[in-house]
Amino acid sequence: MLYFSGLNIIAAMMGTKKVRGIINPRYNQLEAEIYNYIRTYDSITTYLTRGTRNTIKLATLSSGQTLAIKSFKIPNVVNKYVYKFLRKPKAQRSYEHGFKLRELGFKTPEPIGYIEYFSGGTLCESYYISNYLEADISYRDLIEDLDYPDREEILKQFTTFSFCLHEKGIEFLDHSPGNTLIKKTAQNQYQFFLVDLNRMKFNSQLSFKERMRNLSRLTTNISDIEKIANQYARLIGKSSVEVFNRLWLETLKFQFRFYKKKEIKFRLKKACGEHNDR
Repeated sequence: MLYFSGLNIIAAMMGTKKVRGIINPRYNQLEAEIYNYIRTYDSITTYLTRGTRNTIKLATLSSGQTLAIKSFKIPNVVNKYVYKFLRKPKAQRSYEHGFKLRELGFKTPEPIGYIEYFSGGTLCESYYISNYLEADISYRDLIEDLDYPDREEILKQFTTFSFCLHEKGIEFLDHSPGNTLIKKTAQNQYQFFLVDLNRMKFNSQLSFKERMRNLSRLTTNISDIEKIANQYARLIGKSSVEVFNRLWLETLKFQFRFYKKKEIKFRLKKACGEHNDR
């Protein structure tokens, strides 16, 4: 992997801002074109995701390949220094985790690069660039459409996929419905692609409880949880009752934490609003 070759030129162009990044060597010939999309990111009008925190836009290279460019939310004051001294920024982690996943035999859209802007020595903007994958559905689509064709088989294969992640010591901390893309490859055969990769742990020895906790964000549909538990039980060599009970418990605990956090945020916003009205 090579550091972005135009660093000095870009730093001069951006005034006080410095830029750092890596482009996958397979795309060295398109480096300037890729960077130009980052430089003019605000003018790209094709959105894949328009979130309050992060945004993903699509852009097409002269080669005809479509890029998915993720812009991460500008870090708050605390995180600016966390990313400077304690932890790699999200774009860098996404890129490195993408390569690590592929090395371990798991699928994710091909990592193409990451680019980060720094001002005053701290991170201000960051972008992760990958190949755009046109999937058939996401896992979220599957859980929302109870009549989706071959749904039970997809759910079974997804559970096997998750079990394989755990067996390889991979803890995908954002293992939630929108972060797995699903592509049909043949009759009753499906491939699973992970996205939103910045929060991952590798080489973990996951306990049974940790495995169930990792699956707890996927659904609250008790019928689906039962199907997941049955398949996971066959793979891990435990009773389906034991797996279901632990998975259901971890799901309830996650839901409690999730809504408790939302309640705290709501109260803080309300308190701030009342304070500003005075």
